[in-house]
Amino acid sequence: MGKVALIVADMLRDFIDPKGALSVGPSGREIIPFVAQKIEEVRSRGGVVIFVCDTHAPNDREFKFFPPHAVKGTEGAEIIPELPLKPGDYRVAKTRYSCFARTDLEDILKREQVERVEVVGVCTSICVMETVKELFDRDIPSLVYRQGVADFDPEAHAFALKHMARVFGAQVV
Repeated sequence: MGKVALIVADMLRDFIDPKGALSVGPSGREIIPFVAQKIEEVRSRGGVVIFVCDTHAPNDREFKFFPPHAVKGTEGAEIIPELPLKPGDYRVAKTRYSCFARTDLEDILKREQVERVEVVGVCTSICVMETVKELFDRDIPSLVYRQGVADFDPEAHAFALKHMARVFGAQVV
C-alpha cells in the first residue's frame, strides 16, 4: 500500500465544544480519543495528516442554512486543543462543505504522492460525505472510520455511512 493521508474534517471548537455555535453534541466529544489515535498512527507510518477546517467570512452564504460558525479569526474556528497540529501536518481552510472546494487539498495530495485517504471528523452527513464524494470523483480510494466520525443528526449519520460505502465505494470500518 502506498502513502496514506488522514483528513481530519472540522474538529473545531464550534462543532466539538458543547457550547460551540454548531455543536454536534456528545458524539463529537466521544470521537476525540479515536481521532487522536488515528492521527498518531498515520504520523508514525510516515503518512500525511491534513486538518481541513471551516473558515467562514462573517456574511458567508452558508449562514442561511446554519447558524454562524467557524468565522475566521474567532475562537470557534480553532482546532480543538486535544488535537494539536505538529510539524509536517497541514491546515487547510475551507469555505464550503467539501474539503476540496476552493482549497489546495488536491495539490497537497499530489505533492505528497498520496494513494489512499482515510477520513475522520464532523459532520458525517455533510463535510465528510461531500469529501468522500470528491475523493471518488478523483479515483482516490477512501476509508472512513465509524468510530472517528460524528453528526448532529443520527439518521443522517447512518445514511451517510451507507451512502459513502454503496455509492462512493468508500471502505467504512
